[in-house]
Amino acid sequence: MAATAAAMDRRDLAWYTDRAARVLVFIGGISAVVFILGIFVFVTKEGLDFVFGALNLREFFTSIEWRPTSNNPTYGALALIVGTASVTGFAMLCSVPLSLGAALFIAEFATGKTRETLKILVEMLAAIPSVVWGFVGMSIMHPLIIRIFDVPLGLGVLNAGLILGLMAAPIMTTIAEDALKAVPDTYREAAEALGATRWEVILKVVIPASKNGLLAAVLLGVGRGFGETMAVLMASGHAINLPTSVFDSVRALTATIASELGDTVYGSDHYGALFTLGILLFLVTFVINLTADVVVRGIRKK
Repeated sequence: MAATAAAMDRRDLAWYTDRAARVLVFIGGISAVVFILGIFVFVTKEGLDFVFGALNLREFFTSIEWRPTSNNPTYGALALIVGTASVTGFAMLCSVPLSLGAALFIAEFATGKTRETLKILVEMLAAIPSVVWGFVGMSIMHPLIIRIFDVPLGLGVLNAGLILGLMAAPIMTTIAEDALKAVPDTYREAAEALGATRWEVILKVVIPASKNGLLAAVLLGVGRGFGETMAVLMASGHAINLPTSVFDSVRALTATIASELGDTVYGSDHYGALFTLGILLFLVTFVINLTADVVVRGIRKK
């Protein structure tokens, strides 16, 4: 009888442990959704009064006059949007070839310790704080750009784009490498059996089979670029301007929020305008990440 009671107690303990583990896992899984919804609700709530009050959509999206503290305040965000897009676009021009090339080398050519070392180094790049990248842009890239290109200022699209490209490269390389490694080895073996060379296998078999994963890596890199703040603030020159060259200084949406939010009066139009910029950023990054997720899901179904 005592043995039977002990066995029942152990079964009850195992059942309660299993239930507790399920609850903890469920909470952990649902917390990401709750946090995202909470952030969106908070940002929307803070900017809602401005959106339905002082916001002029035509001025907001077509004017470059961002003067929220003047006697006649204007809230034209076009220069901020173009500045963000130009820096992110230039960063992707630099980062995409570098990231995909690195992922291709790690996945298809590197072996053994070389592959593991390169993967660790790539992941270490992702651990560097953004403020450190900003210091690199200000103290190293700034004078270097002035010296090489003979321009009066080295803080602009070129500087911020290069720094942002280096920051986005690790996540793009990691995801692209995973996509390349997900291609079954049987594809490679079949192509080689038909007489294809190493490069023909890569260009005509591996890359087409992993194109959705590579696209997802690029999209996540774009989302990383749109959301970066400190490095862009320090390396872009932080000037409200429609850039006509890569040497022009610009101001990004994230940098504007970071630099101005601490000096605004709570509940003012300026305060609401900054949160409206936050809503715009949230929607853009959400769409980019959602698109990347849909692409990845498409890969898994195939």
